[in-house]
Amino acid sequence: YLAKKYNIEVVEKEESAEDIAKRQRNESLILVSEFAGKFFQDSLKTPEGQVVGYQYFRSRALEDETIRKYGLGWAPIDRTAFITAAKAAGYKEEYLLDTGLCKKYDDGRVVDTFHDRVIFPIHSVSGRVIAFGGRTVKKDADTAKYLNSPETLIFNKRKNLFGLNLAKKSKLGYLILVEGYMDAIALHQYGFDCAVASLGTALTEDGAALLTR
Repeated sequence: YLAKKYNIEVVEKEESAEDIAKRQRNESLILVSEFAGKFFQDSLKTPEGQVVGYQYFRSRALEDETIRKYGLGWAPIDRTAFITAAKAAGYKEEYLLDTGLCKKYDDGRVVDTFHDRVIFPIHSVSGRVIAFGGRTVKKDADTAKYLNSPETLIFNKRKNLFGLNLAKKSKLGYLILVEGYMDAIALHQYGFDCAVASLGTALTEDGAALLTR
């Protein structure tokens, strides 16, 4: 209608079978990620999640509303808790592997990538769950402090910023770029709802382009 009104020719591109297959696969991976996000949120409400995960978030002065708003969660200690729940819900193992939510060993065992960690879901600009960051609550020098989703068909850390799906709605008129998940979340909680965090060790050109938009 608009094209006709302003005499603009719209050239429609017909999707090839390959385009359709890629779009459907991407959607399947996002659905798996969104299921995982709900699983981690629900796990935070379990006795284990409350004692370990919830207490960690509270120790960092996060309010219940902030925990809910960001969909923060808990990955159970049991290394097959998520994959068991996902398979029971009908999700295919190949998608669990392709999202990086599970990993397969040479002996054929498939286990959860995230376990015994508090979880920070990473959203696309449109607000869909596309990846996760997991932080250990242990003070064990042998355990990596953070574990992040690998790059996948739906997640490229160079082309995303944590919290942008919320910060884009800010009325403050500027953005604050910080280093980590907790920095951005804390700023939002205290009124600076324009904070975003980079998802790597540095701000990339793609990230800068997102900020500019």
